Amino acid sequence: MNEFELPPIDYAALAPILIMMGAAVLGVLVEAFVPRRLRHPIQLPLALLAVLAALTMVVFNADKRLITIGVIAIDGPTLFLQGAILVLSALALLLIGERAIERGGAFVAQAAITADSPDDRRQAERSGGAGEVYPLVTFAIGGMLIFVSANDLLTMFIALEVFSLPLYLLCALARRRRILSQEAAMKYFLLGAYASAFFLFGLAMLYGFTAGLGDRPAGVDFATIHAAVANSTQSPVLLFAGMALVAIGLLFKAAAAPFHVWTPDVYQGAPTPVTGFMAACTKVAAFGALLRVFHVAFEGARWDFTPVLGVVAVLTMLVGAVFAVTQTDIKRLLAYSSIANAGYLLVGVLAPGKDGLSGTMFYLVAYGFAVLAAFAVVTLVRDADGEATHLSRWAGLGRRSPLYASVFTFILLAFAGIPLTSGFTSKFAIFGPALEGGQVWLVIAGVLTSMVLAFPYLRVVVMMWLSEPGESTPTVTVPGGLTSAALVIGVIATLVLGVAPAPLLDLATNAADFVR
Repeated sequence: MNEFELPPIDYAALAPILIMMGAAVLGVLVEAFVPRRLRHPIQLPLALLAVLAALTMVVFNADKRLITIGVIAIDGPTLFLQGAILVLSALALLLIGERAIERGGAFVAQAAITADSPDDRRQAERSGGAGEVYPLVTFAIGGMLIFVSANDLLTMFIALEVFSLPLYLLCALARRRRILSQEAAMKYFLLGAYASAFFLFGLAMLYGFTAGLGDRPAGVDFATIHAAVANSTQSPVLLFAGMALVAIGLLFKAAAAPFHVWTPDVYQGAPTPVTGFMAACTKVAAFGALLRVFHVAFEGARWDFTPVLGVVAVLTMLVGAVFAVTQTDIKRLLAYSSIANAGYLLVGVLAPGKDGLSGTMFYLVAYGFAVLAAFAVVTLVRDADGEATHLSRWAGLGRRSPLYASVFTFILLAFAGIPLTSGFTSKFAIFGPALEGGQVWLVIAGVLTSMVLAFPYLRVVVMMWLSEPGESTPTVTVPGGLTSAALVIGVIATLVLGVAPAPLLDLATNAADFVR
């Protein structure tokens, strides 16, 4: 009788994931057993300490390159993207934990209250906020860490659900404008369910495609799919259908057209700190998975998928740039900006070689810092009814608050790709490899749409500085310590990555090796 042996597991390599999942479970226990008044002072430090501990383990694991632990791959892109998710999540948690700007914070005191009822209007003035926000966020972070390291489509699907389900709930927890928030969450949930179904159907078709490998068993791990792309005797129809369906599930999370329709409504309706968290961290997770799937599993089919994804990239850039021009709400404007940036990132995904991979990873970090700083400013511009997000309300803001108008101007110029900002260096980092790889048409589309997208950014700048403040012009609330810290870090990172991007670019280049 053979003795049962446990498979070898490198717990240190898996520590970032284990820490975040453990913190999420502890957060649930805090909600269950700790008095309400003590939950926030416990939950926020717990979440931040977990993120810091997980980031420490990512740095500790820096020398553990090119290994696999079951269905988890620990390689350069995994460690870089996990580090990016954790750093950006720490900034997002600062915004989520802020209580000085609005009494009780941005989150509903009791989520079960009927929206727009008298009880709902009363809860908007209470000091308590929903403490369950923190375990939901830490579960989402843990799912994202698995998502970017998954070396198997089934594991990737499970990770997709682990970080998506908390996000659906978080979008519905806004303290004010509850109906809008709940509508956004419902749209996101329904469309996300369809996207997950597409991913799962694609997984099944790819499993069938890998059955044509002779003696090798069928599977959905990336090594088996890679071998099947090169050697399978099955009809390529299964491969192309599976590839397309899996791509739909991933492109939905990346907010790429035509799978972007949820983005403006969800960005507008969700609590602004959650919107920032999604804009920064979800985009890193989505593109991390796209990079791994198309650079590892489907690498041998590059000739087949590049034209299709290229068309998606151009369509995404056009939709984001053109529709951004027509927006009258600052959060919807930033949503279409996010869509356009997804198109630029797809150019990096399609650029061949390590330079395209490293440029895409650099872009994700640079954009994440800038977009979190942008939403931090949005949380400050408010009146008695909450955040004033209609663009007409921002007219003359430069006269009322020159400091924060200057900060927002700088961020918008970074989004527009002005030199000496991270937006310029990040676009250069992805357009350069694409141009060298022969993707001239994608670069031309990127440059033209960037010029179009600069118009709505500059329109906001002109409105803030050259318009007279009116009676409806809101004030800018003095930020609390947490929001101030997130804003300062985001602005400094946007400046440093524009002036001295070499250290992060070198780090991304050194990390651009997938385990295969």
